[in-house]
Amino acid sequence: MSGHHIGQDVFRSVLPHDLDWQPFAGFPPAARLAVVVGDASKPEPFVVRVKLPAGERLMPHRHREDRVYTVVSGVFYIGLGDEFDEEKLQAYPPGAVVILPGGTSHYHWAKSGEYVTQVTAIGPISLEYVDARDDPRKQ
Repeated sequence: MSGHHIGQDVFRSVLPHDLDWQPFAGFPPAARLAVVVGDASKPEPFVVRVKLPAGERLMPHRHREDRVYTVVSGVFYIGLGDEFDEEKLQAYPPGAVVILPGGTSHYHWAKSGEYVTQVTAIGPISLEYVDARDDPRKQ
């Protein structure tokens, strides 16, 4: 996964067709992640995009790092808590910015169709499911 790296002394743009969408071990098989800026495995700032196809869910999980989500396309449904509860989902349209403090249990659902979010954080990237049975890495 490549993108612009922190400290590169070049002006650069990253266009949508430049993104290298890849599976991510902690996501359901149909979900994709693209690194835009940085190396998400290192303790440095990073920007990634996450694409979740229609109907897919990310069950309750948390991240160690604080995150800023920007909705790029589709409607981003997110709920807070240790259990998936459709009633607690909030819908965010393209352009919305969602700030999620590290350690906050939450879940996502591509309820109304595919969505793409851009995530900005300081790595290394982390993903811990509340219930280990929901973790694709353990199946």
